[in-house]
Amino acid sequence: MTEQKYITIDIDQILKGKAPKKYKYIPRFVISYLKRIVHQDEVNLFLTEYAKDKKGVDFLDAVLNFLDIKINIEGIENLPDYGLYTFVSNHPLGGLDGVAIGSMLGHKYNGEIKYLVNDLLMNLPGLAPLCIPVNKTGAQSKQFPMMVEKGFSSNQQLIMFPAGLCSRKIDGVIKDTEWKKTFLVKSIQNGRDIVPIHFIGRNSEFFYNIDRFRKMIGIKFNIAMLYLADELFKARGSSFTIKVGKPIPYTTFDKSQTTKYWCDYVRNIVYNL
Repeated sequence: MTEQKYITIDIDQILKGKAPKKYKYIPRFVISYLKRIVHQDEVNLFLTEYAKDKKGVDFLDAVLNFLDIKINIEGIENLPDYGLYTFVSNHPLGGLDGVAIGSMLGHKYNGEIKYLVNDLLMNLPGLAPLCIPVNKTGAQSKQFPMMVEKGFSSNQQLIMFPAGLCSRKIDGVIKDTEWKKTFLVKSIQNGRDIVPIHFIGRNSEFFYNIDRFRKMIGIKFNIAMLYLADELFKARGSSFTIKVGKPIPYTTFDKSQTTKYWCDYVRNIVYNL
């Protein structure tokens, strides 16, 4: 019997897949730098040695153990025992927060959880079973509404970060950018109550400075995203707190207010936990 070959992260192949026509013009030193900041070797060590047999929630747990992350949960009694819900959270870390929240909910709901996430995360084989990949751009953009509907009409608990991006430092305060309305509209349509979650954490000053510099010189590409893996490894050995709020009935969001008002309403509840 031949040994199973496990999928590993290969920046070259990802770039070829995402930008096949432009790949050959990317300087080798740029690709080498990308491999370093995404910690390609360390990630592959984790995937092949520490998590090669891990899937779903077991994979999430393996990430937390590999990085020696401790999680304190407040309000865990607010997690409902029955029903289907949309769990919404701020997104201060851009990766590790999602892993921690997924681990918490995965254990509560026997692994019946799904993330609506960027399709790039499908490159992580252990995480892929928990993901509903969405891509608002490129060839898959037409499938975006269908993939979202598939998630909300499923029998899985949904985890969403309505900002869609990692939190930024805005006016000196680390907070999400504006929340998108999809979580609210689809929760109402599918009769899902919303459970607010507040994850307490932050990235390094370097991360926020990179984003500020990008905006200052007018670069539209989200450069800071490239450093999220680096931020994850910087958090090794850290402790974080997750605060869970009480479920908000979907019937709360009536037509007495605008959709934006209700989005901000839920967001404020999250930040006030």
